[in-house]
Amino acid sequence: MGRAEKMRPLKVNEDLHIIKYFSSYISISYGKVTGITTPTLSYCPLAKHLYKDPAFENGNDKEAVKMAIIKAVESKIRDYGLFKDNRSFECDKTSIKYGASEMLMSALKNKAIDAAVVVCEGAGTVITDRPEVVQGIGARMNSIIFTSPIKSIQQKLKGLNCRVVFDDGTIDQVSGVEEAIKAGYKNIAVTIRGELAKNLEILRAIEQEHGVKIICLVVCTTGVEADNIALIREHADLVWSCASSDVRKIIGPHAKIQLSRLIPVYVLTKKGQDFSSAHIRKGE
Repeated sequence: MGRAEKMRPLKVNEDLHIIKYFSSYISISYGKVTGITTPTLSYCPLAKHLYKDPAFENGNDKEAVKMAIIKAVESKIRDYGLFKDNRSFECDKTSIKYGASEMLMSALKNKAIDAAVVVCEGAGTVITDRPEVVQGIGARMNSIIFTSPIKSIQQKLKGLNCRVVFDDGTIDQVSGVEEAIKAGYKNIAVTIRGELAKNLEILRAIEQEHGVKIICLVVCTTGVEADNIALIREHADLVWSCASSDVRKIIGPHAKIQLSRLIPVYVLTKKGQDFSSAHIRKGE
């Protein structure tokens, strides 16, 4: 198994996926971890909560953390088929009480939204209106930076009445929302990585132009820069603080509601309150 510090260039028609976890970038090809960068974090509350590896307790030993990250990713590939043909997609079990996919699942179950625009490995941007599918896609997935197409995954999703927006695995959440609007959905939730916060402004303009409701869930905020934090504070409905102390300090005081103590989720708007209310009420 490779331990390359730098990600190699993508070859034509190659199976390659890049995710981010514990501040490391991890490359996966043909169901195997092929590279990992050295983490910049020393502590991640989610990693400590989900995995009992001692390396996550004190992240000063970077090589030990890298090995722990690889083991965590490999366990997801092995147990749930991530990045492979045997990928499972239907799940109604809660993995993290206030995880983004869990809250999307609750919102779809309770008709708080009509559809969710999310990201899936091997498919890129995906539109779904099925609660168990949005949870199946997102429950065990870390932040996806890049993905190449996996035909079997796309076929499974289409068989579950999902819309795969791009055949080539492109991740473009703005285009996903536009496609959802074209499909007739009026109340749409979308996940946006913190580093792509500039898309929030575009989504707000689309919301006004089409007279629809767009719930913006900002996820994966570890390492997000100050200009993006300002955009998140102005335009997001919910934001997951992840391992970002800056998000906690700058956005936390302005939240209408804080969900969870371990990894605070900040509800910033009335739309965000409406979105999360059923999940909170039922304790899902």
